[in-house]
Amino acid sequence: MDDIIEITGVSKTYTSGFTALKGIDLTIRRGEIFALLGPNGAGKTTLIGIICGIVRASSGRVMVDGHDIVRDWRRARSLIGLVPQELTTDAFESVWNTVSFTRGLFGLPANPTHLESVLRALSLWDKRDSRIMTLSGGMKRRLLIAKALAHEPRVLFLDEPTAGVDVDLRHDMWQLISRLRAGGATVILTTHYIEEAEEMADRVGVINKGELVLVRDKADLMREFGSKRLSLRLRRPLARVPPALEGWRLELSGDGGELTYIYDARDVCEGVGDFLDRVRDAGIEFTDLGMTESSLEDIFVSLVRPSK
Repeated sequence: MDDIIEITGVSKTYTSGFTALKGIDLTIRRGEIFALLGPNGAGKTTLIGIICGIVRASSGRVMVDGHDIVRDWRRARSLIGLVPQELTTDAFESVWNTVSFTRGLFGLPANPTHLESVLRALSLWDKRDSRIMTLSGGMKRRLLIAKALAHEPRVLFLDEPTAGVDVDLRHDMWQLISRLRAGGATVILTTHYIEEAEEMADRVGVINKGELVLVRDKADLMREFGSKRLSLRLRRPLARVPPALEGWRLELSGDGGELTYIYDARDVCEGVGDFLDRVRDAGIEFTDLGMTESSLEDIFVSLVRPSK
């Protein structure tokens, strides 16, 4: 899979002296869903703004499908659709006129068939003649996506696309993103709902304090940084972990009724059999057991948590 976006040495320092980005190097693969995660103020929106030509980088270079966003900005920008965080639309315009106008901004001829397809996919077709001011917040969010898709971009940026929308709409958007990727689009997603990234993304990048902390395939990230927990519900509570089990990574619940073994997610069965043998040898009986593993949110929090 070749790269559709190449970001090399991109930094951004504002006139106030605040440095929002520090030497970002990143490539986005054609046809993938890439989740860019980070806490508030980490630099996600600034980086997206630079790629989309809204913010000028202090240094570095960005190429979109071989086009420099500064020297060949018109062609580069035509390849990109952006769904911003803010609900910025003309309240008195109709849905149909809004998406038609957006398509025309890119110098493209009218294509009612394409616009109808987009509006139907976003459950907006019945609202095509409605003024935007009459739409619900969720419908306005859908309209932002329709505007971004009006000129048939190859790359779609979704900056917090489901912020403030209900669960049903969030799942509808996930399905739409899957369809877009199936149609060959590249999708870059920023979100505070980490389960979205876990559900949708092929790769994950974590940005914190203007620096790209890591970029990994999602499955590799889960294996590399995740952990698994084997919890035993004990027949008789323990006052403390027995000496025979010292050296294992264990947690004993406050009431002494549950003993949990924590182990590396990279090794599916590392030590589990030995641990259960040791438990039996120590005369500890249990009535039930359960296994859980780290979510992407657990890993994200551990990566951006301030060091003490």
